[in-house]
Amino acid sequence: MEKKYICWFSPNLQKDMNIKVYGNSGLPLLIFPTQDAMSDNFENFGMTEVLSNDINGGRIQLFCVDSVDGETWSNIWGDKDWRAARQEKYFNYIVEEVMPFIKNSNTTEKFPIAVGCSLGGLQASILFFRKPEFFGGMLSMSGTYDAKFFFEGWLNQTLYENSPTDFLTNMWEGHPNIQLYNQKKIILCVGQGRWEDEERRTTAIMRDIFNAKKINAWVDFWGYDVDHDWYWWKKQILYFLPHLLS
Repeated sequence: MEKKYICWFSPNLQKDMNIKVYGNSGLPLLIFPTQDAMSDNFENFGMTEVLSNDINGGRIQLFCVDSVDGETWSNIWGDKDWRAARQEKYFNYIVEEVMPFIKNSNTTEKFPIAVGCSLGGLQASILFFRKPEFFGGMLSMSGTYDAKFFFEGWLNQTLYENSPTDFLTNMWEGHPNIQLYNQKKIILCVGQGRWEDEERRTTAIMRDIFNAKKINAWVDFWGYDVDHDWYWWKKQILYFLPHLLS
């Protein structure tokens, strides 16, 4: 499997940020790591090995980014305004720095798919639903979509922009983004087993928002034996990948 390691100093975040690229062609997947993890997250937990046939066959190319979760979502003792502002800078880093890098690096001219498990699923949903014009779709597995969950119920305008259950609820009928959403492939999946309580709750909220706003999305609740765990995320990504590639 061809792998590349890229690092640059981010003007948005004022720190070095890493990207690991797997494969040399195919549908680009922008991979967000699980909570507090970095660009090697998918490789460390065997997800790149699970996807190796599609990577080596030139069907997909993975662009795995670092997180700054230790400064934002996980920074429970930090100032909430600062944490929300830092998340917004991370959003800008992805939009202004990572997305052009993917466009220049990938040979297919296809729009990337935003992908993430757990907190990575929240990041994928934030990026996709705020900037659908940049993406071909999204796949979120076991995401929590209410940012207030990580901020003890607190919300300001900046965090609102990073909380899909909030900004999508208030999206007016006829908003141009809804038309864009319906041209893309949207998949939210969650298990109903251990450690999936908040993920199941907020996925149900997202399902209800989609129905109310007439947003076409595949919202899939797996069984009560399906836990918040890499074992199941590996099965889920293989299950949904043919739909993303079709």
